[in-house]
Amino acid sequence: MKSVSLKAYPRTLSKRTGTKILRRSGRVPAVVYGRKTQPQNLEVTLTDLENLIKHSASENILVDLAVENDSRPKRLALVQEVQHHVLSGNVLHIDLHEVAEDEKVTVTVPVETTGEAVGVKTGGGVLEHVLFKVKVRALPKDLPEVLHVDVSSLEIGQSIHIGDLLAPPNVEILGEKHISVIAVAAPITEAEEAAAAAAGPTEVEVIKEKKEETSEAGATPAKAGEKAPEKAPEKGADKKAEKKK
Repeated sequence: MKSVSLKAYPRTLSKRTGTKILRRSGRVPAVVYGRKTQPQNLEVTLTDLENLIKHSASENILVDLAVENDSRPKRLALVQEVQHHVLSGNVLHIDLHEVAEDEKVTVTVPVETTGEAVGVKTGGGVLEHVLFKVKVRALPKDLPEVLHVDVSSLEIGQSIHIGDLLAPPNVEILGEKHISVIAVAAPITEAEEAAAAAAGPTEVEVIKEKKEETSEAGATPAKAGEKAPEKAPEKGADKKAEKKK
């Protein structure tokens, strides 16, 4: 993976109010950390960051980080995470992981297919992309941005597993070798489609247990068709009635 230059500046505004002011000024909060270094709050210009992301083939980006007035002119770092606003999509924050040139790192790499599977082209099968990303380990300079997989030879019922993936030079692909990455499934017949449509959505009957409500006198409510029990007279009611007479 080829590294690209990224200019950064020390960040003094760190609280919520400060980050809002920072974003309004056209800069994005950032942090760089590493196994051998203390985390450092930084800021980068939004334009530089957007250009960096736009011209990258994947989320894995290796940068030559230059921090203004820093004792080290450049640091090698991987873009660990870019946080976006859920509605606008604007970049809110970027995490950078400082790495060493001679130390292997593990990253997640997207898997992309090339070619057209023969099982799809001639047999009407369906190409299923089961695993969209896999983990790889390599030196920073050898990390691939994307893993390309040729699916041209896949027949119906055949799969490409993690163990079948061709690793680039000096790269180790991690994961259980038997896990499917890409497969070609048989086409759905008209009879199967009709059966699925006829079955319709399944309903789960939920039976709620009703709690018996007790009256003030402690009696249970009458069942359907039965006369409700008469309410017990209050104490002293008979004596009061006799006095009135």
